[in-house]
Amino acid sequence: MSINLHDVEHVAKLARLLLTDEEKERYTDQLNAILKYADKLNELNTDDVQPTTHVLPIRNVMREDEVRPSLDRELVMKNAPEEEDGQFRVPAVLE
Repeated sequence: MSINLHDVEHVAKLARLLLTDEEKERYTDQLNAILKYADKLNELNTDDVQPTTHVLPIRNVMREDEVRPSLDRELVMKNAPEEEDGQFRVPAVLE
């Protein structure tokens, strides 16, 4: 797999980034170098390696759920630039 200039331009457009021609070329080269390096992993024999979700043996460190009182809605809404039906009103982000 390789990245071409069109791919970089497409991703830049999706991310709303304005790139110069020099940046597009540089990112194309850099992304291809990353993919080439990552492709080396396919050369490794992983037949006897068990799948893991993390490289370190960690456990879930989240606390237990407990019911606690929440913030007062009226107090929170005092800081809202716009409010509607007890909720924050924000500008639409979808076209």
